[in-house]
Amino acid sequence: MNVVVLIKQVPETTDVKIDRKTNTLVREGVSSIVNPFDMYALEQALRIRDEHGGKVTCISMGPPQAEAALRETLALGADEAILLSDQAFRGSDTLATSYTLAKAISKLGEFDIVICGKQAIDGDTAQVGPGVAEHLDIPHITYVSKVEEISDGHIRVRRMSEESYDVIMSPLPVLITVLKEIGEPRMPSIKGTLRARKARITVWTASDLEVDDEMVGLSGSPTQVVEIFSPEIRPGGEIIEGDSAQEKARNLLIRLKEDHLL
Repeated sequence: MNVVVLIKQVPETTDVKIDRKTNTLVREGVSSIVNPFDMYALEQALRIRDEHGGKVTCISMGPPQAEAALRETLALGADEAILLSDQAFRGSDTLATSYTLAKAISKLGEFDIVICGKQAIDGDTAQVGPGVAEHLDIPHITYVSKVEEISDGHIRVRRMSEESYDVIMSPLPVLITVLKEIGEPRMPSIKGTLRARKARITVWTASDLEVDDEMVGLSGSPTQVVEIFSPEIRPGGEIIEGDSAQEKARNLLIRLKEDHLL
């Protein structure tokens, strides 16, 4: 069972910097963490490998410093880690990112399951996982809270909905995005940490993936950030007093008229 996990290194939420020329996040030299939802994806991948055998490969796209995130996955038990790093990938939106990741997965060869966290905390779009599946032309299931069974070339999972959950069966290969309910991530072992320090991280560039230059980076990104600004700090609200709902409504009406809002 060959499982691929997509990992993203994201900036600490309190340490976000913006390149004002390109309106993209500055990642070099910025304190970063592994996207928390991706840790749940890795945990599920490791459980599948432990039960069914096979291999877990983690792939991340980013600057050279993203290697630290991949070493963390190796410390937790991943078998292999691949970094997609090239200036050509800089400024990629979700479409360009999903295309690049799909090209990397295709280069790996045979795979059974691709697992992603439900979304990245720096963008919150939840678009990359499904986008990768579309580029690979495989089925995908989002918001998976439990993998119930993998057998006979199929996977059965629980997909969370607003009111309950759906039980879905899909043929392999498949891509799933997982929620934190999938299972608490394990802690790294001393042996795993030592192994990760010495491990070789494979780095693939745009030429290694044989990508279409017009499909990656800013050139391949139909959505681009035009302007970034911090929201205005608004003063605290005012509580309208009254002994009943009717009295509060009357007092609100009076206040709105006083402020010439009506």
